[in-house]
Amino acid sequence: MIFINYYSSVNALGNSIPDILKNLSDNHAPGMKESTHWLGSNKNAFYGNVLGELPVIADEFKRHNSRNNRLILAALQHNSDKFHSLVSKFSKNRVAVIMGTSTSGSNEANEYVNAVISKQETPSDFQGWAQELGDPSRFLSAYLGLSGPAYTISTACTSSARSIISGARLIQSGMADAAIVGGADSLAKLPIHGFTSLEVMSRKKCRPFSSKRAGITIGEGAGVLVLSKEPSNLVLAGWGETSDAYHISSPHPQGAGIETAMREALAMARLQTSDIAYVNLHGTATRLNDSAEGAAVRNLFGSVPCSSTKKLTGHTLGAAGITEAALICALLDNPQTVLPSQFEDQSEMDEAFSGLGLLQNPTTLRGHYMMSNNIAFGGNNTSLILGHYDGK
Repeated sequence: MIFINYYSSVNALGNSIPDILKNLSDNHAPGMKESTHWLGSNKNAFYGNVLGELPVIADEFKRHNSRNNRLILAALQHNSDKFHSLVSKFSKNRVAVIMGTSTSGSNEANEYVNAVISKQETPSDFQGWAQELGDPSRFLSAYLGLSGPAYTISTACTSSARSIISGARLIQSGMADAAIVGGADSLAKLPIHGFTSLEVMSRKKCRPFSSKRAGITIGEGAGVLVLSKEPSNLVLAGWGETSDAYHISSPHPQGAGIETAMREALAMARLQTSDIAYVNLHGTATRLNDSAEGAAVRNLFGSVPCSSTKKLTGHTLGAAGITEAALICALLDNPQTVLPSQFEDQSEMDEAFSGLGLLQNPTTLRGHYMMSNNIAFGGNNTSLILGHYDGK
């Protein structure tokens, strides 16, 4: 059995789990801000920002100095004594580090290249290492003085969910005793302009599953779980991962791949659909994604309490999996938390999703198991089931 011994997260909802839960209950994301910076030419849009000063990366690790890596350190700042005490229980060569990302240090690279092209002074602290996709795991492993397996996964919006699965597999295989898993993505012009060119980015705050949805809101964030076989109150009960390869940027219309992933997760956890108290949907607020996932979840579960929290965090891309998995852990530990309605106005729900179980009122949920879904380019799908350990 794979236990979750620690979890942390930073995103537009807050910089600690208590703040994230409070702002979730208040249906308020302090970091959701409008800006003209990212698209230029005074084109405004909303983005999910991590607010406040981030930790400074010491000169010893200056080759890894990127906002992405500083976000990871920010996620570790809160309850850091527990994190370091936990990791120190294991031999340094038996702790794996697996992060997920899709941006790494690409925005720092973008600023450097623009400075060179425009013949301006280049940023003095830019290091090419930091833009390489493998850097988050390489940095965190070096920063913590670990020598176990360390690698980064980049499968777009399932990256950090797959890092969680990969860490669990390393522990199951006996290659590691513990795994620090998660990931980070910082706001960067490359993906923002990319999603804009695909015409799937909204200038307003995203509205998942709404009849008025008009695309994604991009956010930044980071998070970490520590997995091991040491008993804890939370478990990674099951997972499923598929690649339906239907289209490079669109999911299968009926969500065949994500439905199979959910079925795999349930089978591994030896659970029935009735055991799942809540499903955190990928729910990006694009027409195709919401329709496909909604069809898959309704086909498998019928009506199940579900919602997309991306309306408050933004789509954190490669960090979406860890953002939502850490949130599920927090909800399991704090069942008094009120989840907000999916909709600001109940009349805006797309009738195509009637009967799905989307939260239409602020709701508290109690149950032993919750599910988190993520869907990515290329038909990449993941489903995680996290739950309370009952001692059996």
